Amino acid sequence: MDLSTLAELPEVNPEDQPQHQHQDGGRSVSSAFASRPERPPTQTSSQKYSPLDWLSYFDHEEDVCIPDSNDVFHVYVAGKEGPVVFCLHGGGYSGMGGSVAVHVAAKKALPSLAGLVVVDVVEGTAMASLIHMQKILSSRMQHFPSIEKAIEWSVRGGSLRNIESARVSVPTTLKYDDSKKCYTYRARLEETEQYWRGWYEGLSDKFLSSPVPKLLLLAGTDRLDRSLTIGQMQGKFQMVVVRHTGHAIQEDVPDEFATLILNFISRNRIGPHGVEIPGLLRPSQKKP
Repeated sequence: MDLSTLAELPEVNPEDQPQHQHQDGGRSVSSAFASRPERPPTQTSSQKYSPLDWLSYFDHEEDVCIPDSNDVFHVYVAGKEGPVVFCLHGGGYSGMGGSVAVHVAAKKALPSLAGLVVVDVVEGTAMASLIHMQKILSSRMQHFPSIEKAIEWSVRGGSLRNIESARVSVPTTLKYDDSKKCYTYRARLEETEQYWRGWYEGLSDKFLSSPVPKLLLLAGTDRLDRSLTIGQMQGKFQMVVVRHTGHAIQEDVPDEFATLILNFISRNRIGPHGVEIPGLLRPSQKKP
């Protein structure tokens, strides 16, 4: 009997079935196999990988237009109090993520910057991987008949390990191609190859030279290169290895990730107006 035949069998109520009994020293004993075990409810693939609305995680969205250019950044905002935690997406979602943050910090281009967190981006590993990137990108699925299939592929392929997170983040990385009647990636990462080396070359030294508290979150210690190993031994930055995750730590274990960020903020006394020094009043707090 094949599985399709099993699927066509009618449901049977165990209470309607005769109990199988046997005699044991004059006593009537029910068989352990007399009733059918309860079967947990199942989900179809489309239900399991259906998109989740971002409103369950953020308060609102807005478009930020860059003056004198055609660039528009779409951002999601949550919360109204405390320091601003500005999250930049990584290369797999668009381009210019951890690398952009490090370059901005090293150049002191943002006076209000009070801390820097880099998620699983290390120069040595990244540079060594560049020669394989085009092959990796060309081997991944490029067209999806539905958003659900794209989410399913992301999880089953191992790029994301958290189904709920994938159901929120993956849909925004896609766009519908009318000519091909399918979904494709919004960002053509393979077309940015000319910038890859510039993203990562010298990244470790720039990270170490950034004049703010620094946190490096890694999925494994094998990702550390020589500069970071020495810097970590010298106490130039805080490092946390988050076990049992993939490259997208913030997606695979979002609760643990949030806790690490909160601890970093608290440890370095980062407030709404930057690093808060005990006993030192800001100009707005000084008495007249």
